[in-house]
Amino acid sequence: MGYNFVCSIMRGMGNSKAPMTFVIVSSVVNIIGDIVLVAVFHMGAAGAAEVLYAKEAKESENPKAFIAEKEAEYNRLFANPYQAAKYGYIDDVIEPRNTRFRIIRALAQLENKKLTNPAKKHGNIPL
Repeated sequence: MGYNFVCSIMRGMGNSKAPMTFVIVSSVVNIIGDIVLVAVFHMGAAGAAEVLYAKEAKESENPKAFIAEKEAEYNRLFANPYQAAKYGYIDDVIEPRNTRFRIIRALAQLENKKLTNPAKKHGNIPL
């Protein structure tokens, strides 16, 4: 909310580079943060389950089994390419056994492709 407010004021004053720089920096920080959380702090599906279901795990008879069950549920529901394709995050899921066929088909389509540029509308006048 604050970012949108500040960026809209900056854009209104004619400064469009600073908001774009902020977007780029925040994207890089987000990517680095994800890598650090997953690789260094082991906050994958198991870490997320431990954080999200800490109270329920303490109250259960076997906390380790409860966390393992929630981790498996997360992996089943979210950590697969079919869910990403279902929501449109990716275009297609290529099975490993179909990879060679898909590459051959794509290259066959490009085999006879000719690149045609549109005709020039204006010439270069002598200066």
